[in-house]
Amino acid sequence: MNDFVQKYGPWALVAGASERLGEAYARTLGARGLNLLLIARRSTVLDRVAGEIRSENNVEVRCLCQDLASAQIGGVVEDAIAGIEVGMVVYNAAFVPTGAFAETDDESIERVVLVNVLGPLIVLRKVLPAMRKRRRGGVVLMSSVAGFQGIPMLSGYAASKSFTTIFGESLWGELRQENVDVVVCCSGAVPTPGYRRSYKQDVPGMLSPETVVEKTLEALGKGPRFVPGFVNGAVSQVFNRILSRKQSISIMQSNTRKNLK
Repeated sequence: MNDFVQKYGPWALVAGASERLGEAYARTLGARGLNLLLIARRSTVLDRVAGEIRSENNVEVRCLCQDLASAQIGGVVEDAIAGIEVGMVVYNAAFVPTGAFAETDDESIERVVLVNVLGPLIVLRKVLPAMRKRRRGGVVLMSSVAGFQGIPMLSGYAASKSFTTIFGESLWGELRQENVDVVVCCSGAVPTPGYRRSYKQDVPGMLSPETVVEKTLEALGKGPRFVPGFVNGAVSQVFNRILSRKQSISIMQSNTRKNLK
């Protein structure tokens, strides 16, 4: 058994595993020898990804076709992990409503809270007690540089990612003495299908999903917050330490309006 499996195995749960970033986590963790429990809404995509990982790696892959906004998600996850040791959790799922908040429909407002805020709370509440008892494990929360300041036209999403970052940092503080590693990946834009559906063009410093995954796993155990990529890290420093909040918000507003389709 390799060191990674010994520390974070034998099972990994990946929430939001069907599109490129979640898929990249699933493929990378499978290649490192972890069995996988993949959660996403679309069974066709999920089954394809799972089948390819099984054929490429000598690991077990289970699929849980479930909406993370469902009121039953806690019980469904609890049943799915019964009898297996989940040593790694990646919460990648996110809902990104775009446009003026005052024009956003009620369903979208509710969904951004259920998927982006309540979802990680519920999923982690189900898996962390066993990790603490075993005194080993790893948690990756996918946040965003969008959570570092307000972003007009992305207000609900930006606020939810601010929550994710603070939640993850808090967990890091709680769990580091129990040998459970936590890292919050505050990524810049990633060229996922969701990004392509909403935005016109790439942005400077954009990294591939595979690069984000590798860099984030390398950062696991080294600190609570991580921004992958030199350009993203430099821009974050400028926005958070040099520019005023007013300036940062104004720049983000201009860029978002320009890039939204």
